[in-house]
Amino acid sequence: MIFDEKFIDLFVNTTSEAAYASSLLKGKGNKIAADQAAVDKMRFHLNKIPMKGRIVIGEGEMDEAPMLYIGEILGTGGGDEVDIAVDPLEGTNLTAKNLPNALSVLAVSKKDNLLNAPDTYMDKIAVGKNVPKGVIDLDNSVKKNILNLADHKKTSPTKLTACLLERERHNNIIADLKALGVKIKFISDGDVTGAIYAGLPEFNVDIYLGIGGAPEGVLAAAALKCLGGQFQARLILNNEDEIKKAKKLGIKDLNRKYDTDDLVKDDVFFCASGVTDGDLVKGIKILDNTYYEAQTLVLHYNSKMNKKVTNKYSL
Repeated sequence: MIFDEKFIDLFVNTTSEAAYASSLLKGKGNKIAADQAAVDKMRFHLNKIPMKGRIVIGEGEMDEAPMLYIGEILGTGGGDEVDIAVDPLEGTNLTAKNLPNALSVLAVSKKDNLLNAPDTYMDKIAVGKNVPKGVIDLDNSVKKNILNLADHKKTSPTKLTACLLERERHNNIIADLKALGVKIKFISDGDVTGAIYAGLPEFNVDIYLGIGGAPEGVLAAAALKCLGGQFQARLILNNEDEIKKAKKLGIKDLNRKYDTDDLVKDDVFFCASGVTDGDLVKGIKILDNTYYEAQTLVLHYNSKMNKKVTNKYSL
């Protein structure tokens, strides 16, 4: 698939419009309404793109989500067959509380290139570029990964920074990091953003780790692939319903450890538009009550594209 400038612009416009729709509800305390606004707007614009699109990461299965469900077919029906991973509103709580780092996110690749991940949890670890394979591994202990990474970077663990969601389930990881003197960058929400921190040198995050959503894991892997980083993950299936979901999506090895190329097999395009102001991009700005401004992080693997785009849209 060729991601030409016109095609990329259509997807950037899609996340920008979804970000705008949800931004109208920031600070309103209603995360469900904010998410639905982004879903509706994203679906509307995806259906206008000349493609045969299929949602592989979405809002759930058909009986759980009226729109942007896994398996939903989108686009005009002409053009390339593509897989689409979406998180119309990454950070529903952030939007409801008008906090930083809420995004509208999608990734696109050619058909059968993105993992169909169930809406379950996933254990994850990520680092940026220039870290040789084998330095970090999901099966290593936290201590071993940190010591290996410090050794590779010719520094001490006390000079490293780890990012993870601030959750009770991470207490053991946090204890291990503190015992090694590692600096910790906590995030309250925004699993995709946390992994991207590890892929962008300006954030000084050496490693991202912990348990988060599996759909967000595929989106994060798409971004890390574009940035030249590494991402490893394994599904966490806690009950029979979750196991059935995974098997329904064609996953046979339920304990498989996935690396970046397992999750995102080939060329991929990723974009994330800001809903609220954040570290990656600025949030929606309404100017003169006549138009709004949206900023989007745009990444493309094959062309090594890594840029921020600011567009203005009429109200």
